[in-house]
Amino acid sequence: MGKYKIAVAGTGYVGLVAGVCFAHYGHDVTCVDVDENKVALMRQGISPIYEEGLEALMQEGARRGLLHYTTDFRAAYRDAQAIFIGVGTPEQSDGSANLRYIASVARQIAESVEKDCLVVVKSTVPVGTNDKVEQFIQDSLLRDVKVEVASNPEFLAQGTAVRDTLEAARIVIGTESENAERMLRDIYAPFNLPIVSVKRRSAEMIKYASNDFLALKISYMNDIANLCELVGADIEDVAYGMSFDARIGAKFLQAGIGYGGSCFPKDTKALKYLARQHGYALKTVEAAVEVNALQKTRLYHKASQRLISFSGLKIAVLGLTFKPGTDDLREAPSLDNVALLVEQGAQVFAYDPKGMDHFRQHFPDITYCDQPQQALEQANACFLLCEWPQIRSIPPQTYKALMRTPLVFDGRNMYKVEDMEAAGVEYYSIGRRPGLPSR
Repeated sequence: MGKYKIAVAGTGYVGLVAGVCFAHYGHDVTCVDVDENKVALMRQGISPIYEEGLEALMQEGARRGLLHYTTDFRAAYRDAQAIFIGVGTPEQSDGSANLRYIASVARQIAESVEKDCLVVVKSTVPVGTNDKVEQFIQDSLLRDVKVEVASNPEFLAQGTAVRDTLEAARIVIGTESENAERMLRDIYAPFNLPIVSVKRRSAEMIKYASNDFLALKISYMNDIANLCELVGADIEDVAYGMSFDARIGAKFLQAGIGYGGSCFPKDTKALKYLARQHGYALKTVEAAVEVNALQKTRLYHKASQRLISFSGLKIAVLGLTFKPGTDDLREAPSLDNVALLVEQGAQVFAYDPKGMDHFRQHFPDITYCDQPQQALEQANACFLLCEWPQIRSIPPQTYKALMRTPLVFDGRNMYKVEDMEAAGVEYYSIGRRPGLPSR
């Protein structure tokens, strides 16, 4: 087990979290980004993303002299022993992954390295991409050095990314040589975590198969929840009964208004596209994508059935990010629902503890509130779209006391139906009977 000189390309959720965690365990890490302003912030110990525990580790790494930030990729890659690629692979219009950032970094590496090194792709990429990256680098090398490419997909969740990295259930590495495997095992040795070592293409598929399975599980429960409403069952009772089966487990059984974020939506579409490219239809994944797309606006359609029109009504929207613990809005249900509400003439008053600055870039003309109570004051209806503690802790009586019409549509099943009913709130959730106020 040794100390390695590591460069990390990209300082988003994947790259930055990986970099600070490598430094935490004693490696000398340089994080590379093209954005000068972002690099300047990170040099001050300020994280460009909201993630619990990240800034503390950034500051720790800087104090120990093990964590550096730069836009000078040549200096960072020149004598690095390992270069981890953590740049984005955004979704294209056809659902495929856009690999131009991967290609750009691969070219920079090929033109910069001056000694043998291992390039490790942490970004989520289609199966076979690592083979292409290795060939591309070899075709573009300017010096007589040996560069191997390995796959090392990440399995972090936004909001718990640091913990998910330091306490991962497993580390997956995909290599094509004993040297690459040995080096990755050595880099990860201080983490003291189980390592799953496979070939590169299997590692790439493990990432997609894992994420898509979880997405499928979520969509399945949402589908069952919708049926529960029709037949008079309660999805929470159903999920509880299912959870005792060890083959099913208790996680990812919560019904709601669909998944969002940077992984599940993109990865399900990418695997669907990859299968189609090979003449195969992944019908289960395609169904998960379809269910999720419809689920996002299920609350809006419930509210449309209850109200004549949204025009001129004050609508409180509490929770904008796709999940608690992050400021990320990618594929968040709030984007779809607020767009529909604004289109129908609603006066939207929104609250979120971390996501409002980003949301303003999409909807600059709605009203943003410093406290959820401000949004609820004299509101005609309320949409609960993300289960932040600041929202979950609002007593049922508050909706009755503050709202003009205590009409609540809860996309995350935060409250007990009977508690809202007892408080005099007309309450609609996912997969449960409506809670009509006691007369």
